[in-house]
Amino acid sequence: MPKKASLALSLGIMALSAWAAFSAYAWPLKAALFPLVISIPLFCLAAAEAAWLVLGSGEQVNTRDFQPPQADVPPALARPRIARAIGWILGFFGAIVLLGFPLAVPAFVFLYLKLQARESWLYAAVFTAVVWGLFYGLFDRLLHLPFAAGWLLAWLGFA
Repeated sequence: MPKKASLALSLGIMALSAWAAFSAYAWPLKAALFPLVISIPLFCLAAAEAAWLVLGSGEQVNTRDFQPPQADVPPALARPRIARAIGWILGFFGAIVLLGFPLAVPAFVFLYLKLQARESWLYAAVFTAVVWGLFYGLFDRLLHLPFAAGWLLAWLGFA
């Protein structure tokens, strides 16, 4: 039965993503770019899943016995980890509000790599530069998406 449900889900995703691609195809390029970039790979992945389900060996993977690798972490150790993760997420949201996306993304990546992951200065700087370059190249140069200035930058008069 799970195989039939997975196949139905794959076919439904294929139909929905095909509809989205065909609908967006008639739009101007700037308006159609995002739906096309999402729907075409989604269609291909759903088609691959459907083909795998139909043409596969039929061997079912027993997922009932699956346990996450750290399922046995004691609560005294898990709580601080969860608190740190929530703190990083809230800090990222706060940086977006205060600085805006273009500055918050590289700042977050650099600070996370240095403070949480304890990576070297060189690794953190290079990785942050690559992330910023991809972010800037995609959203600013290619898609020309305007991002709102952060509250702090607007208050200081930089925006």
